[in-house]
Amino acid sequence: MAKKKRTRPFIYLILILALAGAATAAWWLLRQRTPLEFVRYEEFGIDIPVNYSVHGIDISKFQGNVNWRAVRQMQVDEIRISFAFIKATEGITRQDATFQRNWEKAKEAGIVRGAYHFFYSTRDPLKQVINFKNVVQLESGDLPPVLDIEVHNNQPPAVIRSTARIWLEEMEKAYGVKPIIYTNIHFYETYLGKEFDDYPLWVAHYYQKDKPRSARNWVFWQHSDIGRVNGIRTTVDFNVFRGDSTDLMKLCIP
Repeated sequence: MAKKKRTRPFIYLILILALAGAATAAWWLLRQRTPLEFVRYEEFGIDIPVNYSVHGIDISKFQGNVNWRAVRQMQVDEIRISFAFIKATEGITRQDATFQRNWEKAKEAGIVRGAYHFFYSTRDPLKQVINFKNVVQLESGDLPPVLDIEVHNNQPPAVIRSTARIWLEEMEKAYGVKPIIYTNIHFYETYLGKEFDDYPLWVAHYYQKDKPRSARNWVFWQHSDIGRVNGIRTTVDFNVFRGDSTDLMKLCIP
């Protein structure tokens, strides 16, 4: 007579995994329902959503000559700058005059860096790809390239979607990761829509003390454009990352 297989240990393992999954799901739902808490930090000059643990900025030539070590060294309570998005290019010919310096100095200071391109649907998307690739050399540990798409230039949604898709797909081919889309909720829902839901979203939403209201998940939230940081003479945009530092590194280029 054949011996019966012992299935109990296997069943117990399935039950344990199911319970762990249910606990994780319950934790995530509870986290999403936790009321958003802003704390005023005079040192940063703004109210900051302290529900998030990873904070960052985004800059361009308008911030002038940045002292990146001072940016990195500034810390108030648990709030410090861990990442920065830096403007690299715009359209088919424009290149940010401060990009190369910011790109190098941010890395030297130990800040996770990302580069973004300001996109025009009225310009050849392939030439915009070339403009970005000629300027930006992404490395392991850098954030994926960012498509800053926020102006329609009187173009219909179909044109905006088709041109944006070309840029995004070419970037993914070049760097091996899905690019990040930066925009606001209204623009995303009006001109992009669900066919872009598989791309990480960096959403602009400030002047209102609540989370961005979107049917899809976002990864970065630009919550203020009037922040202050040591090492930067002007005001600067503030962002949070939806996750912890380990999650942030998982998003970066391997």
